[in-house]
Amino acid sequence: QVQLVESGGGLVQAGGSLRLSCAASGRTFSSYAMGWFRQAPGKEREFVAAVSWSNSRTYYADAVKGRFTISRVNAKNTVYLQMNSLQPEDTAVYYCAARFGPLESRSTEFGSWGLGTQVTVSS
Repeated sequence: QVQLVESGGGLVQAGGSLRLSCAASGRTFSSYAMGWFRQAPGKEREFVAAVSWSNSRTYYADAVKGRFTISRVNAKNTVYLQMNSLQPEDTAVYYCAARFGPLESRSTEFGSWGLGTQVTVSS
C-alpha cells in the first residue's frame, strides 16, 4: 500500500489555473500508474487523467482534454495535474490514486487513494 497526499487545491476565478501535486510515500514502484479523479456535489466520481510511471503514456477525460496536463517525476514519487482555463464545472474534490499495474481509467482498478483536495472555481 502506498500513501498519497494531494496538495495545491484552492479557490480560483474562472479562466485561472491551478497545479495539483500528489506525493507518494511508503512502498512505491515504477510499475504504478497514477491517476486523478474528481467528485462534485451530487455527481459520481469521475476520471480526469492518468499516467504510467514506466513510460510517457497518458490518458485524459474528454471534459479536460486540452486544458489539463498530467505529468510525473518518478525521482520525487510525485504526480502533478496542471489545470488551465478552469471553469465552474471543474469545481470538485480532486483525488489522487495509484494502481499497481498499467495505465487505467476505471476508479475500481486503483487501490490506493489520497484524501482529496478541494478545487473551487468561481464565476
